[in-house]
Amino acid sequence: MILSNANIFSQWLESTSGLGYVLVLILIAALYLGFFAVAGLMLVLMERRVAGFFQLRLGPNRVGPWGLFQTIADALKLVSKEIFIPKQADKFLYKAGYYIVIIAALIGIGVIPFSRQIQGFDINVGIFFITAVSSVGVLGILFGAWGSRNKYSLIGAMRSGLQMVSYELSAGFAVVTVVLMAGSLKMTEIVEAQQSTWFLFKGHLPAIIAFMIFIIAGTAESNRVPFDLVEGESELGAGFHTEYSGMGFAYFFLAEFINMFIIAALTSTLFLGGWLAPFGITDGLPAQWFWGMFWFFLKTGVIIFLLMWFRWTFPRLRIDQLLTLEWKYLLPVGLVNTVVMALFVWKDWLIDLGKIFGS
Repeated sequence: MILSNANIFSQWLESTSGLGYVLVLILIAALYLGFFAVAGLMLVLMERRVAGFFQLRLGPNRVGPWGLFQTIADALKLVSKEIFIPKQADKFLYKAGYYIVIIAALIGIGVIPFSRQIQGFDINVGIFFITAVSSVGVLGILFGAWGSRNKYSLIGAMRSGLQMVSYELSAGFAVVTVVLMAGSLKMTEIVEAQQSTWFLFKGHLPAIIAFMIFIIAGTAESNRVPFDLVEGESELGAGFHTEYSGMGFAYFFLAEFINMFIIAALTSTLFLGGWLAPFGITDGLPAQWFWGMFWFFLKTGVIIFLLMWFRWTFPRLRIDQLLTLEWKYLLPVGLVNTVVMALFVWKDWLIDLGKIFGS
């Protein structure tokens, strides 16, 4: 059965009222929580496999066939560990830290379209919403570090605030270039605008520059190597989560991987056509919801592999190098690039491969 273009979650909500409406919302939340947990476990396993590949070793190979159950064993270990709260800690802020981080990551996934038919909530300002929600995560890091009453945690949190606020500017300019081409903030409309040509190719050199800036800024916002000064094991112990153990640590650890997924998913949606198949090779086939998810997760997986490649290739930057890269290079280039893209859109100089090849 081929589903219509309507979002199946929206269909459920429109067809119910009262108690049924609440139950549907709970069901949608449960589905996303399940995806959240499974995606986190799979990304951790993928990270270890990629690390083993780059370091010419096997990676996890003990628990389960080919080590597939290693992350499940680690999750069970973290669940069973005692949650130790330092005596001097502010317990409210200490606990609020990891809740804010994990909730911000979960809410962000809700507006990402996995296919034309599968998306939690397709709101008119979707890209603005996810940008705003992703900014809240840094508050969880600041709360947790301040509540820990640990100097290393506090230094890591201050670095996090400085880093995320700085690189959000460049990421924002990269998003604006896409919004200029799409003429909309709605995630599904941004994808539909790439029906004939992905924005990475449609926008000439400015789109390629915006793509590169978004990847770099996204890596910095997710606090991953080479921008992991927030943790900085060689300097700060474990950085902002030094005083966390058990599930408290697991929440921060999981949120990092989900944020990486969100960055990769946004890159796929904004620049690579989201669920759209290259050259329309699967258009017209049955179960379009499946093929949409297939192409979306394939593109997202490639970007995730690229981000992991960064981690196991580049050394950690110093704080002065990190700020120099943003304020002296990425931000000016991003600002000029946005102006150039506005000129391209105004003059209608964008490439439309559909018209060129007559499709």
